[in-house]
Amino acid sequence: MPEDRRYELIEGEFYLVPSPSVIHQRIAANLEAILRDYVREKDCGEVLFAPLDVVLSGQDVVQPDIMFISQERSGIVTDANIQGAPDLVVEVLSPSTAERDRTIKKKLYTRYGVRELWLVNAGVQTIELYSLTEGEEQPPRLFARSARKPLTSSLFEGLKVDLNEVF
Repeated sequence: MPEDRRYELIEGEFYLVPSPSVIHQRIAANLEAILRDYVREKDCGEVLFAPLDVVLSGQDVVQPDIMFISQERSGIVTDANIQGAPDLVVEVLSPSTAERDRTIKKKLYTRYGVRELWLVNAGVQTIELYSLTEGEEQPPRLFARSARKPLTSSLFEGLKVDLNEVF
């Protein structure tokens, strides 16, 4: 594989990960900052961001936009990559990757034990929060900027994400 390109390995197949847009980067940076501030204040784990390999198996290596690893699971963080499922994965949807993020990668995250998945849709300014506890997918909770209701998560007690600060 060319070294100047990013790839994910999903079920043994390589997928090119295109460079994100400016809007994608702004949204990811805003969310990462909100999560990082909360996690530092509570001293409850670590927030990391792409590009960084998450090795789920020998056939599955992905690069989520943002990930949170709790202190209890800090052993999966190595100098080179993450060796196992993060507690939280955030994917900012892009036109070229949205279908893969919503289907193939969501199934992977469920299978390997990610506790929560946030799918961020810049176009409609929403975040779909999937609870993947115990490997079973629940219907998502939808948070919309227009609804003015902050995002809350069972992973982060007391955190209220104002979507005006995200989009």
